[in-house]
Amino acid sequence: MECVRAATAAPSLHNSQPWRFRIGDDHVDVYADSTRQLSILDPLGRELMVSVGAALFTLRLAIRNAGYLPVLDLFPSGDDSRLVSRVWAGRRLAPTSRVASLAMAVERRHTNRLPFARAALPASAVERLVVAAHLEGAALALANPVGRDAILGMSRAADRRLRGRYGYDGELARWTGLRNGRRDGVPRSAIGPSDALGVLPIRDFALPQRDSVEFEPHPAIAVLATRGDGTAQWVKSGQALQRVLLTATGLGLATTPISQPVEVPAVRSLLTDTRTGTWAQMVLRIGYGRPVPATPRRPVTDVLLT
Repeated sequence: MECVRAATAAPSLHNSQPWRFRIGDDHVDVYADSTRQLSILDPLGRELMVSVGAALFTLRLAIRNAGYLPVLDLFPSGDDSRLVSRVWAGRRLAPTSRVASLAMAVERRHTNRLPFARAALPASAVERLVVAAHLEGAALALANPVGRDAILGMSRAADRRLRGRYGYDGELARWTGLRNGRRDGVPRSAIGPSDALGVLPIRDFALPQRDSVEFEPHPAIAVLATRGDGTAQWVKSGQALQRVLLTATGLGLATTPISQPVEVPAVRSLLTDTRTGTWAQMVLRIGYGRPVPATPRRPVTDVLLT
């Protein structure tokens, strides 16, 4: 039960928490909850599967930190497409210091939409993040200044396109704030201001007015990518994303997923290397930021299947 509770702390699109779990005698089944899919922003369910992948990695981490080697089987049932993975606690194995560090970061990892310090990332930290993605079968690349400016330009263009989609603002509004005791969505305390410099497209979550402050003019931008772009790769990218985010948290770094450029197919294709079939799955902003509050999580009883 505690391992499932840890898994619910994973990040998800608009804090939608689109996962369910079933605890068996010797395993845990991880399901995708399609009722929480954002139909306007994520019509194919790609980001839903990325979110489930992040929860799957956190479950694996919790089992590993409990002293067992996790064993998983992706999509074990051809009859139930909602069943993403079955995870067993394998042989006993004492957790390493790296595992313990990642596990400690789970409750401290929060999406940070505030300005970051104007400080460069140490090369050693970047290397740790690159290795974290590689361990989960993905690739993380930090953009150089020219690439960074191009990606940010694509992100702003994608943000404008998304704003023009019918139903986009209404869908944002449905996931903003804590109404009627809801324990999901993005509370006002986590939304943050807009960028007065106009560099970063920070979502407004349909709020009519926000403060406008200057963000760092040259943010560190990284692209997380996978070889291939099927459902299995979406889940893999979610696991890699969570390992990268937790590694960053352990290094004292703040992170902001910038998903707009991968939510517009025409823009996402510009971030894709068609020669190698390497597909961009997420854009990340990484830096040093002030602590931010946690977003709410549903009780474990709400996500358990009997």
